[in-house]
Amino acid sequence: MNKKISCLLFGLFILTISVTSQAKPCSDSMCRQFDFWIGEWEAFDNNQKKAGDSKITAILDGCFILEEWTSATVNKGIRYAGKSYNHYNAAQKKWQQYWVDNSGTATEYFNGHYEPGKMILETANENQADGSMKIQRMTFYHLGTDIVRQHGENSTDNGKTWKTDFDFEYRRKK
Repeated sequence: MNKKISCLLFGLFILTISVTSQAKPCSDSMCRQFDFWIGEWEAFDNNQKKAGDSKITAILDGCFILEEWTSATVNKGIRYAGKSYNHYNAAQKKWQQYWVDNSGTATEYFNGHYEPGKMILETANENQADGSMKIQRMTFYHLGTDIVRQHGENSTDNGKTWKTDFDFEYRRKK
């Protein structure tokens, strides 16, 4: 074998090792903690009334989780809908969600973390239109393969007490 072919084969060998040894950017266990929410769901309130439908998809090579929410009812002529973009920010070591909806609202849940069996996402203590301050928190409880509880709360006293905004049980569509 001549020297040029040997060098070429060696270079290809090194390139192959380099490419195969690199994991996908979002494949580590930290980035997979919220995968229990992926799927198609019907959400119900505490009175067993359907609140809406939610499609949760891993996108961009699994680096983001996209939520597509549509409410079950029409209110003031509008069917409420929204999307959230969720990801693990390795530099911040936090889970983060950016929520946008068709009422013109955007909410940044940028203080998130995973605990065994649940994902907790929280906003900063933010100024409200009436001059008050508020923290919003959502906790997603992994209750089994086909059930996730989403509990939304807010605090107007810097996290000392919490008031429930919504409490949904997500049931996986069959």
